[in-house]
Amino acid sequence: MADLPLRPLGATQCRVSALGLGGEGVLRTFGYVAEAAAVIEQALAEGITYMESARAYSGSEAYYGSALGARRERVFLASKAHERSRAGALAQLETSLRALRTDHLDLWQLHDIRDLDEVDALEDPAGAYAAFVEAKERGLVRHIGLTGHYDPAVLRACLERFQFDTVLLPVNPAEAARDAFAREVIPAARARGMGVIGMKVYARGLLLDPRIGFTVSDLVRYALTQDVDAIVLGFDDPGQVSQAAAAARSFTPLTPVEQAALEARAAQLATRLTYYRRAQPEP
Repeated sequence: MADLPLRPLGATQCRVSALGLGGEGVLRTFGYVAEAAAVIEQALAEGITYMESARAYSGSEAYYGSALGARRERVFLASKAHERSRAGALAQLETSLRALRTDHLDLWQLHDIRDLDEVDALEDPAGAYAAFVEAKERGLVRHIGLTGHYDPAVLRACLERFQFDTVLLPVNPAEAARDAFAREVIPAARARGMGVIGMKVYARGLLLDPRIGFTVSDLVRYALTQDVDAIVLGFDDPGQVSQAAAAARSFTPLTPVEQAALEARAAQLATRLTYYRRAQPEP
């Protein structure tokens, strides 16, 4: 089995697998310990080194903590906090570290920034950004990042006002029909040396609807063609992990014509496929 490609994660001096394991799918459950462990084991077997969770993702962190054990140091382990206060975020970090059975995270991300009021609140000394800076200074986390899928302008404002190491944002063919995160945010992130991680690659499976006609290979190839360091996917079973890993191993960049064809196929359904965004006003 060929190795998964590794890519530099921005200016962090870390290299991670181009395909990452996210905390969605069977990992965003409670009580599916064996099923979640099987997905994590398959990810390790496939050479996935980037593994991600979130405090909001049900039992995901505990699944990782149980399954990884002594192998924790083999992976780049990331999680997220959604609390917007310093005290609340630090409390969530403490809980995450306990659940993941580790003394540090490789990446701690501020989860799901949605509006400018949230961005303004981060500047308060009692806001969450202070917690992220403090955690990094204390060695509880190696790097800090932000995530968002609601409004590219809000995400861009946040990265322009604060010093994060990475950004996690949507990357899929339907994005091209809207004010795409790839166009609006990635160049600004790269100008700051930030690592870029893609999510919503399958749009929670909507893009894999047979009536639309995309394959796993289409979507993985599309995402990895963009200016990203890694993409994260959630899986329901080990077979899905293997399928995505095979697509990542055989990756070759799309030509402009191929990319345009995939985007055109998604364009008419773009509003439904980008369900995770701020609703557009009626014309």
